Amino acid sequence: AADLLRDDLEAMPPVKLSDVEAAQKDILSTAKRLAEAGEITLSSKGDQLV
Repeated sequence: AADLLRDDLEAMPPVKLSDVEAAQKDILSTAKRLAEAGEITLSSKGDQLV
């Protein structure tokens, strides 16, 4: 899967930074909504897994 994503990214034309930032905000918003609904768990950088 990682190789396919890498290939897709290499084949894409340059993208405007504002478009990238908007997409990142959408992803973060979706992740926060899913976390609040208990569907996923978000962890911090300092969180340790055991």
